Amino acid sequence: MSEPMIGEPEAIPETLRERDQWVCWREEERDGKPTKIPVTPGAGGFASATESETWASFGAALDYTETEYADGVGFVFTDDDPIVGVDLDDCRDPETDDVDDAALDIIRRLDSYTEVSPSGTGYHVLITGELPDGRNRRGSVELYDTARFFTVTGDHVERTPTRVARRQDAVTAIHREYVQDTERDTASESEQRGGADPRSPTTDAADVDVDLEDEDLLEKARNASNSEKFERLWNGNTVGYDSQSEADMALCCLLAFWTGGDQTQMEQLFRQSGLIREKWDEVHYADGSTYGEKTIERAIATTSEFYDPDAGDDTADPHGPPDRVTAGSTPDEADRSRTYLAEKNRLLSERVDELEATLEQKTERIETLEAEIERLTDELAARDGETEQSQEEDSGTASETGDDPEPASMLRRFFGGRSE
Repeated sequence: MSEPMIGEPEAIPETLRERDQWVCWREEERDGKPTKIPVTPGAGGFASATESETWASFGAALDYTETEYADGVGFVFTDDDPIVGVDLDDCRDPETDDVDDAALDIIRRLDSYTEVSPSGTGYHVLITGELPDGRNRRGSVELYDTARFFTVTGDHVERTPTRVARRQDAVTAIHREYVQDTERDTASESEQRGGADPRSPTTDAADVDVDLEDEDLLEKARNASNSEKFERLWNGNTVGYDSQSEADMALCCLLAFWTGGDQTQMEQLFRQSGLIREKWDEVHYADGSTYGEKTIERAIATTSEFYDPDAGDDTADPHGPPDRVTAGSTPDEADRSRTYLAEKNRLLSERVDELEATLEQKTERIETLEAEIERLTDELAARDGETEQSQEEDSGTASETGDDPEPASMLRRFFGGRSE
């Protein structure tokens, strides 16, 4: 680049500049598209977002952009820092400065340091906080907090803070609304089932007061029509489920039915079951919720009906058989209820997102390695050409003088080709 990428380095918040998590990048064309290749400051080789030895200080990275080997600088996100980057692509017209409503909403709510991306068609917002679990991108919105690097321009957006602010609640809400999109996913699952709404129970948990002691509740569950299923799960048997998480969810749905959605009683009963494990009390969510708390919440939200002691029916299955299970199906087939399938689809979706993210990272690494190999090959070819030319010159001089070319070559190395 003829001009420095960052005109005013001091515009970049000190929170970022003080960390030795900087790389450089240069733009190369790959498959007809411009690609930003991460470069190690000072060395010029390939930099990796997971190898700290390829990073440097902000000053060192900035200095290297003055050479022909780098076009800009980038900040690397790691597990050891609280920085989260929000990437908003294709949302700005660089000629008119018009911005999409969604991007404006995200920038306004995050209310933290924001800059224009190198292309001029997007924005980068940096905050401190913790990225919620689940997918990290949807459409033109991406969120990163580790093993990635952000190009940094210093092209600060006016009327946004000059500091990296803590915005945990905001990033959690934005992740849910713009990336996770739970409402759309739930609606999609409902449509796939022919319009059935899993959140519309025939009996609302809030309208039911079961008021059964633990022993009485367990006795009723063990004498119900689905007692075999309950007994297996209660004893910690996960046969028929692809993971223990799915089994946890299935037992919690049964407990939700029998307790009338009483979270406290569900919690104390689950702790008595054979499925209890250390993971139950681990914090897995940005709002501080544990795995167990969220499992109970989801079980209550997806349970279609609750036990009503006044109805005199102790044999109801809280979910019943799925639509595809016909009369005469085996108990094992009936166990795969609508809630079980919904939970299984959710887990599979999360796994697909994880694999897609991993594949994307590996693809980027392959592209950067290929680019580095190409650069080194060109450099080696240039050096070979210089060596051949030097050898030809040495051979010509030796032929003219009749001297041994080896001493002449050595003299030129010491005296710069001058004759004494």
